[in-house]
Amino acid sequence: MELLYPFFVAFILVFVSELGDKTQLLVLSFSNKTKSSIILLGVALGSFFSHGVAILFGSSISLLENEFLHTSLEILTYSSFILFGILSFFNKKEDKESSKKESFIKKLSRFGFGYIFIIAFSIAIGELGDKTFLASIGLGISYPYSKLFLISGAILGMIVSDSIAIVFGKFLNKYISESTMQKLSGSLFLIFGIIGFVNFIF
Repeated sequence: MELLYPFFVAFILVFVSELGDKTQLLVLSFSNKTKSSIILLGVALGSFFSHGVAILFGSSISLLENEFLHTSLEILTYSSFILFGILSFFNKKEDKESSKKESFIKKLSRFGFGYIFIIAFSIAIGELGDKTFLASIGLGISYPYSKLFLISGAILGMIVSDSIAIVFGKFLNKYISESTMQKLSGSLFLIFGIIGFVNFIF
């Protein structure tokens, strides 16, 4: 059960963070253009190259045999979780980023690539620097020996979240506002950050 904890942390963190996010809205725009299986395969591939790389990077840093560095990284990780959580209640720059990503995908979709690669590429690029991507680095730092579980949890979180976008996207957008989902995501970051500090101290 101890080994499964990182898996569930990664899954829940990514799943909730992606609900109502730009990436999910982009996936929703593809839902009437190609098969759901193609979309989800693209999501899985893109997630592996974004969150997978982030987790591997964080784990590699954490495995360096330097106690001071390890302690500093843990403090930085939990502090960033709390910071992400607080900023999610005040962040007003999401709309501009969303429109930029959507226009980018529209331009990319004009080329003759398969949708699976368009979706995978858009997610891999779109997640770079995103709070969920940075959180994946933090998870890698916190659980350096659970890379496989973290990556699996992150990918599954993306797939389940985007499956909801495909099936229930319109319903969610109608009854659950984007700001509500953003606050829920922020609350989750705050909770994991506080839990991390409590475990670190005690």
